[in-house]
Amino acid sequence: MKIGITLPTFEPTAAAALATASAAEGAGIDGVFVFDHLWRGAKRSRPALSMYPVLAAVAATTRHIRIGSLVARVGFLPDRLVVESFVSLHELTEHRLVAALGIGDASSVAENDAYGIAWPALEERRASLASILGELTARGIECWVGATAPATLEIARAAGATVNLWDVELARVEAEAARGPSTWAGSFPAETGAAADQLVGLSAAGATWAIWGWPRSIDLVTEALRLASKTEDSGG
Repeated sequence: MKIGITLPTFEPTAAAALATASAAEGAGIDGVFVFDHLWRGAKRSRPALSMYPVLAAVAATTRHIRIGSLVARVGFLPDRLVVESFVSLHELTEHRLVAALGIGDASSVAENDAYGIAWPALEERRASLASILGELTARGIECWVGATAPATLEIARAAGATVNLWDVELARVEAEAARGPSTWAGSFPAETGAAADQLVGLSAAGATWAIWGWPRSIDLVTEALRLASKTEDSGG
């Protein structure tokens, strides 16, 4: 199982995100991922760095770590702009890109409304997702789909995309992993032993990636990885 982290992009500058990406690469973490939001959570507070420029900057300042979205929201930008942005990033990253997409949910509406961006109907967003996935996979770009709804998951599987599950239970990971490649992202415990146990559980459930929602410390991630590896090696 590969390990990723999300970068700190709810910041006034990109300095923390770029420093964290470099530190993650140096620590042997497999990938870094960036949210596609205008503000954090339910609060309309700024700042939030724009996802695509941050991904490009990380591509320019790292050499081999995987770089991805988590997730680019269909219906936030025109479909053609999403496709061409990912195609450009695919080249800039020298094919290190993971293009993870989602269709958003009710919590996404406020961000669209705040800037006068139309919120397409659910079926229109799903149709856009299928179209975008078709174009990106045809270009050889690795695609994930962040989803839990059955209809959206079917679009992902039909396109040959990996499914990304956010903060779901291990049983759900195991069920989806039985159907095809599945990754997990979300919050990990702040205590290294508990975080290590969660990593072991996700690996056993069949997750191909575990993405650590901004952990505040690279050392926390690497220590949890060390403990998880020790547990697996001992058969515990």
